[in-house]
Amino acid sequence: MNNFEFKNPTKIIFGKDTISQLETEIPKDAKVLMLYGGGSIKKNGIYDQVKTALAQVTMIEFGGIPANPKYAKLMEALQIIKDENITYLLAVGGGSVIDGTKFLSAAAVYDGETPWDILTKNVRTQKGMPFGTVLTLPATGSEMNSGAVITRAETKEKLAMGGPGLFPEFSVLDPQVIHSIPQRQLANGVTDAFTHVLEQYMTYPIGALLQDRFAESILQTLIEVAPKVLKDPTDYKAASNFMWSCTMALNGLIQKGVPTDWAVHAMGHELTALFGIDHARTLAIIAPSHYKFNFEAKKEKLAQYAERVWNITEGSTDDKAYAAIEKTVAFFHELGIDTKLSDYTKDYEGTAEKIAKRFTDRGWKTLGEHQSLSPDKVEKIVKMAY
Repeated sequence: MNNFEFKNPTKIIFGKDTISQLETEIPKDAKVLMLYGGGSIKKNGIYDQVKTALAQVTMIEFGGIPANPKYAKLMEALQIIKDENITYLLAVGGGSVIDGTKFLSAAAVYDGETPWDILTKNVRTQKGMPFGTVLTLPATGSEMNSGAVITRAETKEKLAMGGPGLFPEFSVLDPQVIHSIPQRQLANGVTDAFTHVLEQYMTYPIGALLQDRFAESILQTLIEVAPKVLKDPTDYKAASNFMWSCTMALNGLIQKGVPTDWAVHAMGHELTALFGIDHARTLAIIAPSHYKFNFEAKKEKLAQYAERVWNITEGSTDDKAYAAIEKTVAFFHELGIDTKLSDYTKDYEGTAEKIAKRFTDRGWKTLGEHQSLSPDKVEKIVKMAY
């Protein structure tokens, strides 16, 4: 197992009817900017619960943050933060709203002239404006980590950012919020969390026995509860296990002491930036091809995954590893997730070359757990995903 340090300061408030606890988490003298997305929280009762809980706090609202939070929209919110002397941020939404709030937390204290530099120059935020979250869509794990991904529409870029100052101070996780989530978004949430685990697990054995079993248990839980959640989002037992699995998939725990990959995300982000494909679906497009292309480097872990998660015990290491990839594809299909780029766009020709050029231009010459994925190899993987 590799050396590591682990600190996660986010307080989790989990369970039924916990949104009311906002009242005790935000300072009474704070001036709060509440951020949310397309307005569904006003239809499902979450908005009213938040407003009731914070009736004694000065609060301004900013809605309309889209999926894959857009830089231009966030700059509007940043202006409000400065004009209104906001001191605290509250994200009420899924990963996109929370990611956007993290950008604002960083940008609000950034000394530079152009906040986009936070992303392009990989500026690490040591202390941002304090914020909390009310999670409305389990998927990204952003409610308990310090990373975010922001999209800039005019340049068709989707870039990551982070830093130890961007952990939420608290996150409220009430599994009842999934009752009104559309099936497509629930399927995306399962796929997103599942692939988050794979990015931290599907590398090579390093003797981190507990970390492997943590990861495998999250995968097993998602496989078990996914059909139940999709069939009946009001099933509280399934909903609660789904929500907690999504959080545990990317709160930093399972990546400690082990090699991680993240090349699937790097390629997937480009598909979202170029075509607007849902983030989770881009991961399902890239992952199978990525594992096939890097089969020799990953087959030991793939075979272990086959045995422990999919109960595939017959055959050689290669046989089990290949079967694991096919099982993963079948699982995505059962969720209603297509796994080829051509399923989403007819304009896929040239995509691989375009992504490889972007990586070259950014200096991203070594991706993956072995830092062996050069842009020419990325090009081949993306072509395999057509």
